[in-house]
Amino acid sequence: MSYQNALELNKGPQLGSKSPRGTGSVATDEDHHPALLENQLCVGDFLKIQSAFEPSEPCQTICMSREEFMQRMTEIVRWGTKEEYGEFFDKVDVAQDGFINWDKLTSFMLLALHENDERAKATVVPQWKDLELLPTKHKDIIQKVIFLKSSSRYLTISKEGLLGIWGENLKIQETFPITSDATKLKHLWVTSMVSLENINKIAVAFTSKEICFYDLLSKGEFPCQYKLQGLKGTPICMEYWYDVLDANESILSFGDITGKVQAVVFTTALISLFERPANAHEDEEATVTINWAELLSGYHKCCYTLEHNLHHGDWVRQVTYSASLDAIISSTTNNTNTVVLAWREKSKKPLKMTSFNVAEGIHAFDYHSRLNLIATAGINNKVCLWNPYVVSKPVGVLWGHSASVIAVQFFAARKQLFSFSKDKVLRLWDIQHQLSIQRIACSFSKSQDFRCLFHFDEAHGRLFISFNNQLGLLAMKSEAGKRVKSHKKPVTCALYNSVLKQVISCDEGSTVAFWMIDTGQKIKQFTGCHGNAEISTMALDANETRLLTGSTDGTVKVWDFNGHCHHTLNVGQEGAVDISQILVLKKTILVTGWERYDYSDWKTPSKGITVFRLQNFNQYFIQPEKWKGGIQHCDDILCAAFLPPQTLVTGSYDGEIILWNNNTENAHYVLHPDYQRLLKSKWDTEPQKLLSAGRSHYACPSANQATLGPCSFETNTKYNNAVVRLCILEARKNTAETGGANLVSCGGSGYVRFWDTFKKQLLAEFLAHGGVGSIIMSTDKSNQYLATGDLDGQLKIWNIEEYCLNSSKSKVTQAPTLIRSFRPHEARISSLEMCKPGGRLLIISSSADCSICVTDVFGAPVWIFGQEKHWQIENSFSLPKRDTNVMKSESQEESIREIPLLSKEESCLDLPERSLLDKKNKDGSTYNVRPSEVINLGIKYKERNILKKKTHNLYKGEFIQKSSSAFRSLSIGTLKELPEVTKPAFLWDPEKYFREEPKAECSQIPEPPLLSETLNAVFDEKNLFPKEILDRERRAKQLYQETSSEVKIKRNKKQL
Repeated sequence: MSYQNALELNKGPQLGSKSPRGTGSVATDEDHHPALLENQLCVGDFLKIQSAFEPSEPCQTICMSREEFMQRMTEIVRWGTKEEYGEFFDKVDVAQDGFINWDKLTSFMLLALHENDERAKATVVPQWKDLELLPTKHKDIIQKVIFLKSSSRYLTISKEGLLGIWGENLKIQETFPITSDATKLKHLWVTSMVSLENINKIAVAFTSKEICFYDLLSKGEFPCQYKLQGLKGTPICMEYWYDVLDANESILSFGDITGKVQAVVFTTALISLFERPANAHEDEEATVTINWAELLSGYHKCCYTLEHNLHHGDWVRQVTYSASLDAIISSTTNNTNTVVLAWREKSKKPLKMTSFNVAEGIHAFDYHSRLNLIATAGINNKVCLWNPYVVSKPVGVLWGHSASVIAVQFFAARKQLFSFSKDKVLRLWDIQHQLSIQRIACSFSKSQDFRCLFHFDEAHGRLFISFNNQLGLLAMKSEAGKRVKSHKKPVTCALYNSVLKQVISCDEGSTVAFWMIDTGQKIKQFTGCHGNAEISTMALDANETRLLTGSTDGTVKVWDFNGHCHHTLNVGQEGAVDISQILVLKKTILVTGWERYDYSDWKTPSKGITVFRLQNFNQYFIQPEKWKGGIQHCDDILCAAFLPPQTLVTGSYDGEIILWNNNTENAHYVLHPDYQRLLKSKWDTEPQKLLSAGRSHYACPSANQATLGPCSFETNTKYNNAVVRLCILEARKNTAETGGANLVSCGGSGYVRFWDTFKKQLLAEFLAHGGVGSIIMSTDKSNQYLATGDLDGQLKIWNIEEYCLNSSKSKVTQAPTLIRSFRPHEARISSLEMCKPGGRLLIISSSADCSICVTDVFGAPVWIFGQEKHWQIENSFSLPKRDTNVMKSESQEESIREIPLLSKEESCLDLPERSLLDKKNKDGSTYNVRPSEVINLGIKYKERNILKKKTHNLYKGEFIQKSSSAFRSLSIGTLKELPEVTKPAFLWDPEKYFREEPKAECSQIPEPPLLSETLNAVFDEKNLFPKEILDRERRAKQLYQETSSEVKIKRNKKQL
């Protein structure tokens, strides 16, 4: 085996006269600890040592004694003394066998390198961005911050019971009150909240001595499913744990103000937390009330309780369950029984108790399972480290804080520890050396009376610190300092313009950049397109001459490629909106996303479709119009797609996919992984419109709504069904007759689903990315490949050419063929685009790590836009060997496809309507175009652009015809295949039928006779029209004559 890559960090010996490479550094008398021999050996030295252990025959193993090793190494390596090699031998020969071989030596070196790497990692000081205060709606103290892995969202809850839902980008999506009946009184508050991740629920504790369990998967406002009441004391801290190998086993532990620590051990959590009453099925949304006395009596067979009262009346400040210790850990501010470990013995129900006594008590603690250490935040300004099995004294004390320590949390991956004191000073400690390696003073308000919350999200490198109702964020900077960045800020979207052969990208800093796909060179960039607001998505019109950018400021702007803004679409109605997608159709522009609304203000939620009709594009500011179909989704719409000729598909956060008729704008069917239902008419959905004014409970589809599958939002749903992306498989032409999938959706917890929209059926679903939350996807035009990307920067390419081509009664769960899996980015992949310039299928990906990458399907290297060395696309991405004739035909087809496709009914803009986007704005507002700092386009590129413009104008002027809109309402299906027809005789023997005859003298053609001479009868209109029409006309004439005569008589009388 080769260890060359692992040893490249050793750049050779650095000390001394003993090494031939030591000319750059001379050992002095001050070097009390000279470098070890094994740390001075370089790769070349190890190759020499390896050659000494190589046997003459493959089956042999060369072993060396201590004397032999010392002699051979000094001769082969030619530097170092025998004493040093003797010490090196003793370290390798741990078992003292008296001999070593190559395997022993390499094992020792790998362990040594691993220890060095761990030591170096522990001493790395993270770099932080500036402290950012997040805008919140909370009016009272923030009690808890939690992160939901399944949906990649954050939850915050405050003392008054206001629940805030945040996106992964830390932008608040919605807030609404979550209170029990008793907490409507002002003197009752929320004390704590935990996430039941395995069953998609949250548990909230109230000062009314009750714990409520809310379902996160229900439609509308989170309903309370269970209410645990009858507690003797008010629960003020909670923690939840579940077994990742068996999610049925979970433990909810909590402590109260009476000093009692209690826990509920669930044994069938995926099925039900508690026993439901016999009449519970009559009303699924009714809250089931559980009394604590029932749990103590053993009435509920699916759970049992544990408790102790060793804290003797002191408030329990924190409680947690450690699976590695199998113990419940709790703490108080008292100096006796400060930290209590209740060891759970499965054979015995009583808990075995041990405790630590800390002077003056502690505010908080944290446990590190790998280090087996408990860190305590002392009121006496000290941070103590404890071994759980040694209760007499701490194993370490960290000094440095000048005020009471109120929070501690381990940085598990680096074996470091955070501590936060009451004087708003944050410290980071090296656990191994017990030294403070970083100190940060937070600039919050100088109020002395405050409540602090400390939460470190290690997976995302985010540190949350709250002061009363303020929420601060310290985000770690990316450590990839040498990585090439395409933008200065995280990239949110990347598109490919097939006409210009350019990649267009945008970022959170409101910058749009243009790149050459052939070389990766930047052409130009627009800055400040939406001021300081983030550009969340982009789209191109059908002709690819206009760019539409959607921003968090609630507007969509229409640009040309010279930086001139032609129109501004007011999506948010002067409010902040997160725009997720812009869909350009023939006569409309559809915008989806969600408003950052507060339910206490009862603003209109963004569960509907924002539509702009192109007939109104005659001014700069464009206001949205009403979508005729109204609001059908019960949650935010995240994506949309169009299936020609007239089907619009939208997907929402709750997993529902709704099929619309784009002409009538009415919805007619709902698809969901758990059910499908028919929307009979417009009037069937009126109740949903009434519920759209606020988050209301959603009723499952009833039998009269043509429910095709079970509809259940119960506890055993293991993943989130949010629809983040929709892709139409347009290359599959005959799915209406032969069946098969023509729609792909993804999102949720990494699942990809294939649908048949004609038969309204879920054909297949598979887990593309496990344990990473939501994913995105893209497919090529031929629908042969599917690319998926996740939050960790992982990219996978699947072959779906023959996947789900036919319908089946059973759902397919086997994944398609995985062609390639790699990680081009270090952070979340924000967009994927597949293009085929020059016949090469490329994948363009953008990420939150500020980079845009391009590669191909077959394993070419990953190139980053903005790198110093430009690439040549013809040489960088190789194609598999194929027939040249096929390649020629494909290149001809590709050139034809470059013409703007206007024949599809709803997928593009026709010429008169596109001209509305092309009109100049009267105010003449333009944007500055900043070219790249180094631009060398070359003559060939300019000539090619000139030729491209000429051919484009030729296509635009001569060959594009406006499609007639008179037949848009017709439902056009796939034509049936015609049977084979036998060839006529003139095709088999053309010589017989088409041979040239000898030319004869052409006779003069007689002139045709006049028309009057050929008439056999007099023209009569009765022979042309039906008898009914003639009778109707005759009666009309009679009526007219009668009325006219009566009028004349009246006039004559008046004159007389």
